[in-house]
Amino acid sequence: MEGNLRLGEFEKLVLLALLRLGEKAYGVPIRREIAERAGRDYSIGAVYTTLDRLQAKGYVTSRLGDPTPERGGRAKRYFTIEAPGIRALNHSRDTVARMGGLVHVG
Repeated sequence: MEGNLRLGEFEKLVLLALLRLGEKAYGVPIRREIAERAGRDYSIGAVYTTLDRLQAKGYVTSRLGDPTPERGGRAKRYFTIEAPGIRALNHSRDTVARMGGLVHVG
């Protein structure tokens, strides 16, 4: 099971953004959260590709919201982190801690 808990760096950022945003987590706010907090600007396509991959792993689920006039009647796709996603984040944090945390160089 441990191999299944491995996360890439961007996957971690996306999962952490989902935790911060709660019920408001859909593509644009997720991208904005990562840009503001991590100082990295990823394309919306990269966000959705990662969300799809995390959903295939069972780490997140998605649901469609109600269609809105400002989106031309299109519904937003909202994402929720699930227990396996939280376990994967915790595993990642614990792995870094076992390796001695952050090392200051210089």
